[in-house]
Amino acid sequence: MRTMLGGCHCGRVRFRVTADLDQVTECNCSVCTKKGILHLIVPPERFELLSGRDDLATYTFNTGVAKHTFCKYCGVHPFSVPRSDPDKIDVNARCIDVDIGSLSVKTFDGRHWEDAMQQHVPWR
Repeated sequence: MRTMLGGCHCGRVRFRVTADLDQVTECNCSVCTKKGILHLIVPPERFELLSGRDDLATYTFNTGVAKHTFCKYCGVHPFSVPRSDPDKIDVNARCIDVDIGSLSVKTFDGRHWEDAMQQHVPWR
């Protein structure tokens, strides 16, 4: 595990996360596909919002469990609360200050969420 910094495009939202980058997952559901998110789900004690709390807005839909957080200024989605693990933080690995080109990314069939959750969740 390593500690990394990240944030949104304009820099108003900044965070620190401690995680293994071998746990990154790509979901094919409608919202994740359109946003291009690479998921890195961590317990809240391994995530710290450093700045920009007042610059965030939240989007919810369907069950309302997932809280899709984004910067009100640049529109980037640096982290969220995932539907699969609402007690955790889902960091967008694309917003971490690292070269994501070398990541090994797993896939999750979010288009068939209920069936996929029954089979297995790749980040657990």
